[in-house]
Amino acid sequence: MNKNNSIKRGVSLYSFQEEYFLRQMNLEEIIATSAKLGIQGIEIIGDQMIPDYPNVSEEFYEQWHDWMKKYNVTPTCLDMFLDWNIYKGRSMTFDEKVESVRKDIIAANRLGCSVIRVIASTEPEVLAAVVPEAEKYNVRLGLEIHSPLHVEHERVQRWLATYEKVKSPYLGLVPDMGIFVKKFPRVISDRWVRDGMKPEMAKFVVEAYNRHDGLQGLDDGLKKMGATPADINKAMVATHFVHSEPRRILDIMPYIFHIHAKFYEMLPEYYEYSIPYEEIVPILIEGGYTGYLSSEYEGNRHIQDAFEVDSTEQVRRQQTMFKQLLGEA
Repeated sequence: MNKNNSIKRGVSLYSFQEEYFLRQMNLEEIIATSAKLGIQGIEIIGDQMIPDYPNVSEEFYEQWHDWMKKYNVTPTCLDMFLDWNIYKGRSMTFDEKVESVRKDIIAANRLGCSVIRVIASTEPEVLAAVVPEAEKYNVRLGLEIHSPLHVEHERVQRWLATYEKVKSPYLGLVPDMGIFVKKFPRVISDRWVRDGMKPEMAKFVVEAYNRHDGLQGLDDGLKKMGATPADINKAMVATHFVHSEPRRILDIMPYIFHIHAKFYEMLPEYYEYSIPYEEIVPILIEGGYTGYLSSEYEGNRHIQDAFEVDSTEQVRRQQTMFKQLLGEA
């Protein structure tokens, strides 16, 4: 950690999803790899890597803490998903949602995580109802600002309005840095071409996004180029990406206690192709952010059809970039 800031470096184990799914790395090996990369903070998705979650066995908790001690790392955040469609023929009731989040809070506490990344579809009123449990177990709940949401989005403003009423330090936000996509990820548009889209169509979408003047008429433009319904469906993915002004994050800084450092493609020169971390990190330092920057690699799914995925190298590059930007290197 640099004496000029208190930002810490972490990783979401979600970053290694490709190797984990293919059984090329198990959970311990992923934790060990993270430690070898000099990463202190460990974030885990319960539904992805914890057997029978949320009904976690005592054996798993014991093994987890043994790993934390063995590799000298710190559990930071548990990612939760409110599965409101779990019951056949109906959605969860409000009380059932509250009970589900209570289970997440207890699990986070047992894992040693002080933060839960709350999926954005969770109503803030549900979180308000579990504040006593959050305080009891010392676990903060952060709704994720994930594209196509952004700081000014009406849903985020509704969250903040609820927080203002509740006034609990245990309720906050987990911004995903995917809300600052300046250039459309080429790993995605390249995949479109490999999947059959004409290169000129992919280029048309990318250039439309990169102008940052809205994507109105995108489908009409593609139709004039002879796009198929499949082409248009792919292209509409661009409408779910967001290019926000990085300084707007200062408006919500008091509510931020964890950050998903999303990335799609780390280049050998140690910068991210789409997200301008060289602009973002200095703003976080200026705002006094003291939590973790948790690496979240999401380019894997877009290259796996044609290239070998090396999540370890991609995470290493981003962590090297963070060391440089944070004054550690």
